[in-house]
Amino acid sequence: MDPYDSGRVRYNHAPADAPRDPWRPTPPPAQPLPSFDAWQDDPSPGYGGDGGRGGGGDGPPRRRRRIRWGKWLVRGTAAGIVLFILAVIWLAVTAPLSQSLKPPTPPSITLTDASGQPIARRGAIIGAPVDASTLPPHVREAFVAIEDRRFFSHWGVDPRGIARAAWHNMRGGGVREGGSTITQQLAKNAFLDSDRTAARKIREVAIAFWLEAWLSKNEILSRYLSNVYFGDNVYGLTAASQHYFGRRPQNLNVGQAAMLAGLVKAPSRLAPTGNLEGARKRQAVVIGAMEDAGFLTHREAQAVQPQRVLAKSAQSVPTGTYFADWVLPSARDQAGEIRDETKVKTTLDRKLQATAERVIRQAGLKKAQAALVAMRPNGEVVAMVGGKSYADSPFNRATQAKRQPGSTFKLFVYLAAIRAGMTPASTVEDEPVEIAGWKPKNDDNRYLGEITLARAFARSSNVAAARLTQQVGVRQVIKAARDLGISTPIANEATIGLGTSEVSLLELTAAYAGIANGRYPVEAHGLRETAGNKGWFESLTGGQKTMPDEQRAAMLSLLSSSIRGTGRQAALSVPGYGKTGTSQSGRDAWFIGFAGDLVVGVWVGNDDNSPNPGLHGGGIPAQIWRNFMQSALNIQPVVKPVVVEENAIDPEAAIGNGDPVGDLIGGAVDQTADRLRDLGVDIRQSDDGSLIVGPRDRGPPPPPREDRRGNDDQDGGEE
Repeated sequence: MDPYDSGRVRYNHAPADAPRDPWRPTPPPAQPLPSFDAWQDDPSPGYGGDGGRGGGGDGPPRRRRRIRWGKWLVRGTAAGIVLFILAVIWLAVTAPLSQSLKPPTPPSITLTDASGQPIARRGAIIGAPVDASTLPPHVREAFVAIEDRRFFSHWGVDPRGIARAAWHNMRGGGVREGGSTITQQLAKNAFLDSDRTAARKIREVAIAFWLEAWLSKNEILSRYLSNVYFGDNVYGLTAASQHYFGRRPQNLNVGQAAMLAGLVKAPSRLAPTGNLEGARKRQAVVIGAMEDAGFLTHREAQAVQPQRVLAKSAQSVPTGTYFADWVLPSARDQAGEIRDETKVKTTLDRKLQATAERVIRQAGLKKAQAALVAMRPNGEVVAMVGGKSYADSPFNRATQAKRQPGSTFKLFVYLAAIRAGMTPASTVEDEPVEIAGWKPKNDDNRYLGEITLARAFARSSNVAAARLTQQVGVRQVIKAARDLGISTPIANEATIGLGTSEVSLLELTAAYAGIANGRYPVEAHGLRETAGNKGWFESLTGGQKTMPDEQRAAMLSLLSSSIRGTGRQAALSVPGYGKTGTSQSGRDAWFIGFAGDLVVGVWVGNDDNSPNPGLHGGGIPAQIWRNFMQSALNIQPVVKPVVVEENAIDPEAAIGNGDPVGDLIGGAVDQTADRLRDLGVDIRQSDDGSLIVGPRDRGPPPPPREDRRGNDDQDGGEE
């Protein structure tokens, strides 16, 4: 094959000096190649375009490409404007600037006493906002030096800082340093969660630009310092300064400012109350950064000393107390949705609470536990003690424990009897009785025959209570208890008159408040009541009822007689009313009563419901009640308080023990009183608990002996 044969047309491309082949056609003259511009502008076929080589086209390729690029540029610009507008709207809705003032804390609620002083706090400690322009320069500089040295020059994001952090992290083999600016940290703290995702980081950058566009540097720094976390559940520079150093931010020295600035990196780990050494090391790092940034000279940096912190905030508020645990659910309901710190005023009286805690400590309880509830007649709880120590046991024995109330439940038996038409002067048989196979007996094994209701109540006669329950009916006793607010289950049997159904101290004290108030039921509450708390239906169906005057007067007479009987250890120098109660084998001992404007209930017993030999309601509980009342009402004692042994015998306490000493003494007192009356000498007990002996008033001839006991004992005094 001819090497010059192209396969289609043969041209002679032999060298010029080669002999010409006559059979080869002469090649056309060489044409110069078109320039690039001519190729672009020539519309003829073969120069590109849609026609390709040898094909037709619609126009110059370059012009068509310019048209396409222009269209995409316009479309991209329009899309960018739309996205920008949407981003602005989104940020305005989801990231309002006001939110950057609010710390990202869990719901926080502070309970105050009746005077407005904090008594308990649940949630974070949040400080008041600060204005960075009013802070000393070294306070601002400490945070800027360690967190964002170019804070005053960047636009929300620091590329140099990000590059430096990335380089250090790459060399260190992990995330060891962050590149976020103070603006980004504010964006994250105020608007975002802590997820480490790319989407969250993009949002953080967008919000940072948003903050920089709308806020000044001073405003950004102020908001950052107002809500940053400093450990120990403390948010904001104001709270941290007070918590760790007991001073305002304006009074921080260089070392203190450096220590607080150093906590931001790892507040939970570096909190100086638990890791003072780590906090001091971090403080030194911040001082070095301040020197490198030119905020401190070398001499000033060397002069800064390691700082000390308070072991505890000088104005610390406990996170929990018995009262706070009880009232907190109601406080949250009243406060509604809690987004930040909320204060709720309670009914607690700080002085009365301190008194209650003191009398419980001084009661000599040994291993036994105790509880006390004090309220106003309208149900406002002013003091509550649920045990000897909240730190040792937060279980609230005043509200959570349900125990047998013993003879304190007889309040409802006698109220049912009064409703049935009886009076304190009415009589009842104080003799053994059998009811459907049940044989109740008096605790002291003494039976006095026919006695008045007043005397039966004063000496807490069990057989008298059983007879009254049988006479008025179990249902009427249960109804009386329900009317006064008892909501716990009550057995439908005659034994309830002796307090066999369990109840809480708080609920039983509120029932006694119904007698003191003259209106029932009384609802125990720890918050100030406001108008409109109850709906109209609840107001119509669950409102209070007024106790008839004659019924209330009769109940007051009975409760007064009890103070002169089994409750004599609770005697006050002012009129007092109350009732003792003791469950079997001294497992539970109670005293509940009222005087002045206070209704107080006391319970003593063991958490495991084990027996307490010798413990009875007329002993330690009555003494606690009396000591509290004397201090709370600011009254003088009747006489010098007599310290009663823990195993002291009370007529109500000897449950089936057959105490011969108690029988002998009690019988001798009754016999002596009767003989003195026969001789014309009257013996009675005054309101203050003392015995008065004097000549009996002359009058008509005395009635037969069997009638005299009922008449002479109408005051209910046993001794």
